[in-house]
Amino acid sequence: MMTAFDEHQSMVVGIAGGTGSGKTTLADLILKSMGHEKLAYIPHDAYYKDQKHLPFEARVKVNYDHPDSLETDLMVRQIRQLLAGKAIEMPVYDFTTHSRKNETILIEPKPVILVEGILIFTEKDLRDLFDVKIFVDTDPDIRFIRRLTRDVEERGRTVQSVIDQYLKTVRPMHLEFVETSKRYADIIVPEGGLNVVALDMVIARLQSLLNGELPIEARRKHNSA
Repeated sequence: MMTAFDEHQSMVVGIAGGTGSGKTTLADLILKSMGHEKLAYIPHDAYYKDQKHLPFEARVKVNYDHPDSLETDLMVRQIRQLLAGKAIEMPVYDFTTHSRKNETILIEPKPVILVEGILIFTEKDLRDLFDVKIFVDTDPDIRFIRRLTRDVEERGRTVQSVIDQYLKTVRPMHLEFVETSKRYADIIVPEGGLNVVALDMVIARLQSLLNGELPIEARRKHNSA
């Protein structure tokens, strides 16, 4: 178990982008390239608010693409715990029932904390924790096809329900919150993990930061702006 290191020995990397943009693929490739022993992976999706108190019909109608649907303050507290060298119990969300599971996932502090989600750049308290902010930029039609495939195959949704949700909340929330958060990015990666050149550059950059080739003050100065 890793203990007793402060935030100046850890680096927090945020990967944002629209639904189906390829940000999870990019995160997975970074994990595989740099090694799981170096990275703690924290998806924003795990922090959706528990909807058990609502009947299922009401749960389906919740706007899950609005920042208010996520317990971001808990995520902020837990990232700070990791930066302080303390392990966390990350929640687990069940997308088929729109509720949190009883079990949690133990996450140990690591040299790199990799945070991924569509709305992670919209909240200042969370955004300010990131040393590196990456935005994955992908065409809307590609993103919709990927979301449709995922929700039908992995989350038990119907094609019509995915289309209805996309038109009602996903697209307008993307334009209002996700697309506007792109301006906070340090790096914009077209097509996510499919962009091999960009992936190699991102990994090389993270390795140089992790190896201390860039002073910690330079890494963090943008967070105090």
